[in-house]
Amino acid sequence: MKRIKIGFKKLSKYMKQKMKHIKEDHIIRNYCKNNVLFIAFVITGVLNATILRFFCMHSIENYLSWKAVLADFAVVIALGSFGYLAKPKNRFTYLLIVNIILTALCVVNSVYYTFYTSFASVSMLSLTQYIGDVGDAVVENVLQLKDMIYIIGPLALIIVHIRLKKKNYYKKIDLKSDRKKKMIHTLVFSGLLGILFLVTMSSLDVSRFVKQWNKEYIVMRFGIYVYQVNDVVSSIQPKINSMFGYDQANKDFADYFADKEKSAPNEVTDRFKGKNVIVIHAESMMTNAMSLSFNGQEVTPNLNRLAKEGMFFSNFYSQVSVGTSSDSELTYNTSLMPTKSGTAFVSYSDRTFNSIPKLFKEQGYFTFSMHANNADFWNRRNMYNSIGYDQFFSKADYVVEKENVIGLGLSDKEFFKQSIEKLKTINEEHEHWYGVMIMLSNHTPFSDVEHYGDYNVDVTTTVLGADGTPETVTYPYMEGTKLGNYFKSLHYADSALGELMVGLDEAGLLENTVIVLYGDHDARLPKKDYNRLYNYNMETHEIRDEEDELYKEYDYYQYELGRKVPFIIWTKDLAGTYLNNNYTYTMGMYDVQPTLGNMFGFYNKYALGHDIFSTRENNIVVFPNGNWLNANVYYNSQKAEYLPLTEQPITEEEITGNTEYTNKLLDVSNNIIVFDLLNPEKNTALKEVEEK
Repeated sequence: MKRIKIGFKKLSKYMKQKMKHIKEDHIIRNYCKNNVLFIAFVITGVLNATILRFFCMHSIENYLSWKAVLADFAVVIALGSFGYLAKPKNRFTYLLIVNIILTALCVVNSVYYTFYTSFASVSMLSLTQYIGDVGDAVVENVLQLKDMIYIIGPLALIIVHIRLKKKNYYKKIDLKSDRKKKMIHTLVFSGLLGILFLVTMSSLDVSRFVKQWNKEYIVMRFGIYVYQVNDVVSSIQPKINSMFGYDQANKDFADYFADKEKSAPNEVTDRFKGKNVIVIHAESMMTNAMSLSFNGQEVTPNLNRLAKEGMFFSNFYSQVSVGTSSDSELTYNTSLMPTKSGTAFVSYSDRTFNSIPKLFKEQGYFTFSMHANNADFWNRRNMYNSIGYDQFFSKADYVVEKENVIGLGLSDKEFFKQSIEKLKTINEEHEHWYGVMIMLSNHTPFSDVEHYGDYNVDVTTTVLGADGTPETVTYPYMEGTKLGNYFKSLHYADSALGELMVGLDEAGLLENTVIVLYGDHDARLPKKDYNRLYNYNMETHEIRDEEDELYKEYDYYQYELGRKVPFIIWTKDLAGTYLNNNYTYTMGMYDVQPTLGNMFGFYNKYALGHDIFSTRENNIVVFPNGNWLNANVYYNSQKAEYLPLTEQPITEEEITGNTEYTNKLLDVSNNIIVFDLLNPEKNTALKEVEEK
């Protein structure tokens, strides 16, 4: 102990002498004077990263997180240090190029976060081929003025360079100084910052950094630049793991499903066995719109009728990641979650899947999918072979005329009209069939308002004028907003759905058929539009503030919980039966396959979801970002906090247990797809797992 005290005194004395030396020799002042351009580069790089967190995660704790700022400084200084290897007159070129790259990262992530509430991944580069098809959606719904603020970084660097050049700065600084030595010293300083950052990391930080599921948490704790480096490693990891990590992945897979048993029969077991099936993939349909009316007209009258006459699951959530509609199809068909990197439809279309079409084919069904879009969009042409469809009717199989185009392609009404004719042929040629119809018109950016029909989303009412005469007054409510246009688009899609049901009935295709309808994902519209929807004051024509007693809070949790989509099972004879009900069980897309399996008589041991009539109130919905939801609580893994949904006490054991369950499920799901663990030719242990 005495030696430690003596050593500490010596170190303290040395540091005091060193600081005195620095002060007397004006080292800091001289360094700043001779490295103006480098300092400007560092400040602008870190500032842009901080601005990104400010716009994406609105709290001081997030955008001024000292851990993230420290990490950003370490990375930016390290990148800038190599500029010292260049001659002073060429240093600006290097620093500007790096600054532009860092700026581009911030812009891309800012745009990406607006649409996906997540951060961009290198693995998504494979999806750039689809941007042309949805370019209008990107421009109208995603790209915003805030996304351009990051160009301040390169502009500031250019301005600093011009001013320095006018002052002959590059000729005045020491040309004979050891450039390599400066680079090494700067790099060492960056390394020291990095070490300081590393020693502050908790075990939770390390776990989430490695898993990469929770991207918001990583950016919040590690900064955008460290996240992006980690993402590159994570994106190539599947290729590496496919060579080296198979054994561990297979062991985890076998352990996960070893004790899984088929659920006991219940009141819906084999209820629809032998019936034909039409599945309606309802683009961007949301449950919260079903309760809305404007001027006495429901937004979704036909959807509401199906919900009242059939089995309606009103607490149903899509579980999509960056693959949106394709992720929805994946999870619906296979009861697996979206992959950690990229999308399964694009990156892993050659894998083996235990899908709904394959399970129906085992019962002698003819299976098909109908979508009046390009067959290669989301790589459907290839992925559908792996899913097991016998036939895929795509855009090439439909007559697409200009007057029948809405948004991205053939209007839903014309699509359904032509599809019914194809269904008639299928019904004549096959005794049992299972088919999916994918809607398209209600796709973002919801801007073809002139084609949606006459549906007013402002409020029109009659009031008494000053002379007592009735006057018609229109209040500027939702017209002209993105959410208002969405309601118009949805009303059109609902009208198309109504025409489909009439057409199917007239063709005699509803007599032995079950209609299954699911919303593929929410509309992904700004939260501020919902604030207007719920807090508009017609008397003042303004939005109520938080102090108003009628103000309805619509925060992060309300937004997340409001992303529910409809799931309906309907048959012509279901209305009035004991099954006709509004089922309020918390349910996710991965629960559809086992639920339908119980009703139609098929079973997949490797489904991650559950038959909802077996789990009921005990069901849990896992989201790709690590969040989870059950009947009692919504857990936010980014902030490690939760929102109670009932008065039932929430225990630490419940939070910890469900979080561990969530992480394990996500890992196992990813491994199943990446390592192709359901392929009996590759996974020799698969038979042993099934026997257990």
